Amino acid sequence: MKLDKTWKERVEQIEKGGSEKYHEANASKGKLFVRDRLARLFDDSSWKEDGKFANAETEGLPADGVITAIGKVDGRTVCVMANDSTVKAGSWGAKTVEKIIRIQETALKLKAPMFYLVDSAGARITDQIEMFPNRRGAGRIFHNQVKLSGMVPQICVLFGPSAAGGAYIPSFCDIVIMVEGNASMYLGSPRMAEMVIGEKVSLEEMGGAKMHCSVSGCGDVLAADEPEAIEAARSYFSYMPENYQTASAVKEAVPAVEKDLEKLVPANQNVPFDMHQFIDGLIDESSFFEVKALFAKELITGLARIEGRTVGIIANQPKQKGGVLFHDSADKAARFITMCDAFGIPLLFLVDVPGFMIGTRVEKAGIIRHGAKMVAAMSSASVPKISVVVRKAYGAGLYAMAGPAFEPDACIALPSAQIAVMGPEAAVNAVYANKIAALDESDRPAFIAEKRKEYQENIDIYRLASEMIVDDVIPAGALRDNLASRFELYAGKDVVFSERKRPIYPV
Repeated sequence: MKLDKTWKERVEQIEKGGSEKYHEANASKGKLFVRDRLARLFDDSSWKEDGKFANAETEGLPADGVITAIGKVDGRTVCVMANDSTVKAGSWGAKTVEKIIRIQETALKLKAPMFYLVDSAGARITDQIEMFPNRRGAGRIFHNQVKLSGMVPQICVLFGPSAAGGAYIPSFCDIVIMVEGNASMYLGSPRMAEMVIGEKVSLEEMGGAKMHCSVSGCGDVLAADEPEAIEAARSYFSYMPENYQTASAVKEAVPAVEKDLEKLVPANQNVPFDMHQFIDGLIDESSFFEVKALFAKELITGLARIEGRTVGIIANQPKQKGGVLFHDSADKAARFITMCDAFGIPLLFLVDVPGFMIGTRVEKAGIIRHGAKMVAAMSSASVPKISVVVRKAYGAGLYAMAGPAFEPDACIALPSAQIAVMGPEAAVNAVYANKIAALDESDRPAFIAEKRKEYQENIDIYRLASEMIVDDVIPAGALRDNLASRFELYAGKDVVFSERKRPIYPV
């Protein structure tokens, strides 16, 4: 860049980003220019950019390929880093890293939320000595993310690649929103995989958006395009406080979608139904923001509002695999519970669970330690917790879904609820298998029916209520009002789970 250029010319040159051919290539893929992404994210154009002139004296490196800024989203101050993929594919140089570290340090000082708009090919090998191993090198970015974790919301929108070490930026964020067809994250590229381990694989198979949102669980929301992704980030943020010391805003209350919740839940414990429909009948209309919708579908996690108040919902989904808990669904729950607890978001558990999955496949996958992780996260969460047994709560599923032993502020049951070590069919078979086998075939149905009836009477929900195992039995139609009142009354909850330096979580 020539020194005789005016300030205006210099700024215009920087704000253009990279060469026109890179802009055209991005546009052909449906990708917005980084400054257009920021214009959609921020409330208005009053955001302030720092480090704009980084590497301005070097040809082809405007702003060193990253924009760092502070501005307003949803009327609240936030810090943002955004890769410019028209500049050396958004790769990191020494000044790129320094800019990211500085905006993170600003977020730390202000306790301000941090947004990461990621579209980067990773480190510039030519700059590795300057940006990779030193005290303010790339590793410091991840160190800062760990410092920020649980202090402020960290939101990642992934528009393109997040390669090699850079893939850890999304991994340390609270939520990762990925644009289908363009976003990807991977430690080693398909070309590297072929060279090092002899595996031939496509980019989508290796680290594509759909794969991460449905198989690995590293992605939380799959967006159809960039405007949808940015809107999802803004929507998610609307449920969040500025930091752990503040509370989520109470919005204007909206009535729930009109549903007959009592008819929605089948009397037969083994008949599936869609828990999404039940959720819709409890929450403010159109307020559900689902997290990891495509991953471990047997468990639903998401943010919603009840009478304007933000709540986090963990619900079994009997429509998927009968609602049985697997290792992935346990991980999904633990992560979501931890996030809600960090930011003071009350938790609502909607229970219809036959327990944890059994068998050699899940045992080899470590279901015991993954299940323990879920129980640990749920148990130690100190925010208001309400557990609602919608239909069944069997075995350790009762524990994982905030059963009575885990100090929920209330454990409520619907009249259709059953709480037991196992269901009537399994219990009768377990206790009377030899007796049944010894009976004539014609006598077996009557004997089994009688024993199942006895078992049902033994676990009758009103009997459990009389023993104070559950705090209340409420018809489904009255549940929303009851929950709204309880969450308002529990809002002042202030407890310390236990005195210690830190827990040792199952891994």
